[in-house]
Amino acid sequence: MDAFDPVPSDDDGDGATAAASSPGRSICHAGCGRPSRVCLCPYLPPSPLPISTTVVILHHPHALRRNPLSTLPLLARSLSNLRLVPGRRLLPSSIPPAPTPRGPVLLLYPSPAASDLTSWCRSTPRPARAAPTLLLLDGTWKQAKEMHAASLPVLTSLGIVPVALPVDGSADGDSMFESDLVVRKEPRKGCVSTMEAVARALRLLEPEENGAVVEEAMLGVLRAMVAFQTEHLQHRTVKPRVKMRKKKELRREEEMQSNAGLI
Repeated sequence: MDAFDPVPSDDDGDGATAAASSPGRSICHAGCGRPSRVCLCPYLPPSPLPISTTVVILHHPHALRRNPLSTLPLLARSLSNLRLVPGRRLLPSSIPPAPTPRGPVLLLYPSPAASDLTSWCRSTPRPARAAPTLLLLDGTWKQAKEMHAASLPVLTSLGIVPVALPVDGSADGDSMFESDLVVRKEPRKGCVSTMEAVARALRLLEPEENGAVVEEAMLGVLRAMVAFQTEHLQHRTVKPRVKMRKKKELRREEEMQSNAGLI
């Protein structure tokens, strides 16, 4: 697998690149890669945080090109033991080699077979969960579902442990106006961005002292990003979207009008 540069290149076509070509808008090329007026460098760790967990994120090829709010570039500058893998499915080469014996390989994804990560950590002795590998899928929820299905053969061969953070499927997710950690409206309560998911997981997987430090540092960066985005939207006038009517409704109205004319 080729090395992946987490900073979007000039031909990626995402929001940050478009901003770079706009007159009067400078970009923080040497740091976070965002427009200078919303630069997050002051909130990033001075150097990537050391962690004992190996974090591997399989991200959809469109995750950066079509999502200017992606948290992957910030993750790459926040953690030392992180590997970003572009693709639609996991390959055997996606997992970096590890010393023998390898620690557990965890897939953080809300599948029906997934155990609650907190419960798994409590029931698994510390030596048995030392130096784990944490896998995540990054993309839209539809893309993540497709990536999970396509990666099942490799996941099975790795003997992964499926785990998840709590998700309430009966409640709608928060928006950035309801939570200072939500980058965009989530479909369900408990659904979070990739950066928050990694932070919450490392709080549990890392030794207690380091886990708390890593989580707080990462969430601080995320809060700053959400604050910038919220301020931008509060001063933006959004035109109401015209509701598109379904063809079935239009045909029903035409039939009613036609029947009324026959009476």
